[in-house]
Amino acid sequence: MAAPENRIFKAVVIGVSTGGVMALKQILTALPADFPIPILVVTHITPTADDGLAQLLNSQCSIRVKEADEEELLAPATVYLAPANYHLLVERRGILVLSVDPPVNFARPSVDVLFESAAEAFGHSLIGIILTGAGHDGSRGLLQIRQAGGLVIVQDPADAEMDSMPRKALELLVPDYLVSLAELPALLCRLTHTTHQVNVI
Repeated sequence: MAAPENRIFKAVVIGVSTGGVMALKQILTALPADFPIPILVVTHITPTADDGLAQLLNSQCSIRVKEADEEELLAPATVYLAPANYHLLVERRGILVLSVDPPVNFARPSVDVLFESAAEAFGHSLIGIILTGAGHDGSRGLLQIRQAGGLVIVQDPADAEMDSMPRKALELLVPDYLVSLAELPALLCRLTHTTHQVNVI
């Protein structure tokens, strides 16, 4: 398989829980407007806090940030947040699906549900990322991304506000990259051959 910098990636998926709002803000505000592929995010926050998250991030980011809609077609330079109380999945045609199936890992939306569907949809063309969070949601899905040939990134537990999710992921696999939040935007731009540098915050 080609080196990571020589591969063509079609999507990024991110799983995050406790500490997720600040982590997402740090990453997404640093990405340039021409970021070439979509980013799908599952975060575990309360429905009340979730209501304004997409609008908050969208107002501060160069790329578009929105809540995912049923049967929406993925577009580049766009971040799709899973709505509160819905699992977010993606089909091979790049179509988003929202589900009210039972919680997985005590969560709906579940990181594992998104990661597993994205691994099937995109295979080796997928980047999977686990960030700060409590519990173990996402570790199984990240392993499935690896088994499908995708590239996996884990936030360094020492850099995480809550290190449970990164540590659980590291118990199952050795990631392609173990990074701090500060390093992640530049890494994503390099992996996706983004022409502009990261924004200076």
